[in-house]
Amino acid sequence: MQKVAISTLGCKINQFESAAMTESLGKEGFRMVPFDEDADIYVINTCTVTAKTDAESRRLIRRALRRNPAARVVVTGCYAQVDPDAVKDLPGVSLVVGNSEKRSIVDLLREAAPTEKVVVSDISRERAAEGLRLESFAEHTRAFLQVQNGCDAFCSYCIVPYARGRSRSVPFSEALAGIRNFADQGFREVVLTGIHLGAYGLDLEPPASLLELLVAAEAEKAVPRLRVGSVEPNELTDDLVDFLTRSETVCPHLHIPLQSGDDRVLERMGRRYTAAFFRERVERLVAAVPDIFIGCDVIAGFPGETDEEFQNTVRLIEELPVASLHVFPYSRREGTAAARMEGQVDGKVIRGRAEILREVGERKRRSFCERFVGRELAVLMQNRGRDGEAVGLSRNYLPVRVPGYPGEMNAEATVMVTEVTPEGVGGIIRG
Repeated sequence: MQKVAISTLGCKINQFESAAMTESLGKEGFRMVPFDEDADIYVINTCTVTAKTDAESRRLIRRALRRNPAARVVVTGCYAQVDPDAVKDLPGVSLVVGNSEKRSIVDLLREAAPTEKVVVSDISRERAAEGLRLESFAEHTRAFLQVQNGCDAFCSYCIVPYARGRSRSVPFSEALAGIRNFADQGFREVVLTGIHLGAYGLDLEPPASLLELLVAAEAEKAVPRLRVGSVEPNELTDDLVDFLTRSETVCPHLHIPLQSGDDRVLERMGRRYTAAFFRERVERLVAAVPDIFIGCDVIAGFPGETDEEFQNTVRLIEELPVASLHVFPYSRREGTAAARMEGQVDGKVIRGRAEILREVGERKRRSFCERFVGRELAVLMQNRGRDGEAVGLSRNYLPVRVPGYPGEMNAEATVMVTEVTPEGVGGIIRG
């Protein structure tokens, strides 16, 4: 029985696909072990959003070979997809597998001496979301369901369309069946994920939409909690907002990428909205769903970003009722339009701007958490520490710590919030 270890970098889609590969390999007789243990085969599921993530992938290859110099090292994911020739020439790499070929991972690993070192197809030709299937999930309370893949946006800083291909959706009935499947296994929350989730259904015949999928899932009530990943601001329609105000299943939590709060920077990025439009959408959403958790992505130091343009971003974020920021210091990524732009910002300036944004984000997070002190939250209890303290997640995405929790995991409990913690909030069980 060969031992296989998988390490995953990047987004929730990669996490989903690693879980699916793990499940498939386990069913076919491979023994799955942690990445820091001795293994016969190491699979590295890479990200290539920035040059830094490429470097992290190379570091993991070296780490695997230090652990077992005789191991087969298999590299898959977006770095392998975008630059397979560079990956195959890295010392110790035995096999390079594209994103579409992940679904053939069992057959590829069964070959002791594969005839080809690189198995990477042209992902731009993919027209159907024939992704990996997952019947179980390592986390016992929440499961991630991939319903969409690829992206047609081609923002100037982003390599993802080249790594993931065009936007493709899982068929409507199959997506609903996936939710039911997880619910039947006892999961209390299903998280819908995609590279460009708001584009779900546009490529189907007949066309559908993310809102239609949510309405159908709400009607079935197969799972108590349904969570949506990232939605672009121009896909946050009035109809979607109105649905969120009355939904009993979809959690009040959205991630809405901002990237910049300055119109000139947004134009250079290839983003299809203005700062004023973003402000209006967020304020409309919060007015309709007051306790909603809104997270935002923001890029610091995009090419040509002036001090004034950066301050416009800071000002917009400070004025908006958002709960958290994911701050990305701009990293030049070869193969993107932004990498060829003039006015590349000095690295020291980028780091300084990123730190300012992180400080703003921390203040916004703490302010959001403080609003719930003295209030009750419905918390899905997830795991228990050695001291009896339990940790769960509220419907509006707050990590909640509960000392001396006497109940079961994978159950929703009512918690009175008593304090703000470094991670989220703490509280006590009520009734």
